[in-house]
Amino acid sequence: MAPRALLRRLRTVSALLLPLLAAAPASAWGPNGHRVVAQIAENHLSDEARAAIRELMGSESLARASTWADEIRSEREWDRAVPWHFISIDDDETLETTRRSEDGDVLSAMERFEGVLRDPEAAREAKVEALRFLVHFVGDVHQPLHVGRRSDGGGNGRLVLWFGEPTNLHRVWDTDLVEFQKLSYTELAGFLDHATPEEIAAWQASGYRDWIAESFALREQVYDLGDHRLGYGYAHDNVPIVERRLVQAGVRLAGLLNNVFKESNGTAARRTP
Repeated sequence: MAPRALLRRLRTVSALLLPLLAAAPASAWGPNGHRVVAQIAENHLSDEARAAIRELMGSESLARASTWADEIRSEREWDRAVPWHFISIDDDETLETTRRSEDGDVLSAMERFEGVLRDPEAAREAKVEALRFLVHFVGDVHQPLHVGRRSDGGGNGRLVLWFGEPTNLHRVWDTDLVEFQKLSYTELAGFLDHATPEEIAAWQASGYRDWIAESFALREQVYDLGDHRLGYGYAHDNVPIVERRLVQAGVRLAGLLNNVFKESNGTAARRTP
C-alpha cells in the first residue's frame, strides 16, 4: 500500500475507532499473557507460600486468578478499579514528578493489596481479592504501555496496521506479540521459564518502582513504528522483549508471594468475614 493510501486508511480507521478506544479501559497482556506470568510464578513458589495460597484459594490456581481483575470490568461496581491497572508518565516526567491519579494507579494498588495480604487481621474475603488483584497488577506493570503516555492512553489511541489489519498499539502489545508464536499459555511458560539463579536473584531483589522504571525505559523501542505498518520486522524486534517481561513478572511475583507468606507464617486465611 502506498504511503498516502496507508495514511488515508489510518485516518479513516481513527475517525471510526478512536472514540471507542478512548472510552475503553486498557487491559494488559490479554488472558494468555497474564496466565503465563502466573504459571511461571507458581513454578517458583516456596512450599510455604504454595500451602498458604492453597489454604486461601482452594483449587483456584494463580493462572485462573490472574484474569479476574479484567473479568470484573463488566460490573459497574468495579469501575473504581479501572485506574489501578496503569500509571501515566509522560516523556518529560519521572515517577517522582508525574501527576499521579487521585483515584489510584498500579503502584498504589500493588502496595495496598500487598499490605492486605500481610495483615493478619484482614478478612479472608479481602485477602482473596487482594491476591487476585496483586497477581494481575504485577503482570500489568511489566507491560510497557501500562506505564504510558497520557496523550494516547498508553497506546490505545495510536492506530497501526498489524499484518494489514487495523488495530492499536496497546492491543499489539497486550495480545498480538504474546500470541505471535501461537502457543498455549502453558507451552509459552514452559519455553520461557529458564532464568538462571543469578537472574532470579537479581529480579527478585528489585521492587515496584524498579519495574515501572524498566517499562518506561522501553518506550522508545515500543514507539519505533516506522510507517505504522507492523509485521514480521516489528515482531522480530519486540517478541523477545515481551517474553523477557513475562518471565521477569512471573519470577518477581513468586518472590513477592514467597516473602509475603513467609512473614505471614501461614495465617493468610485465618479470619473469615
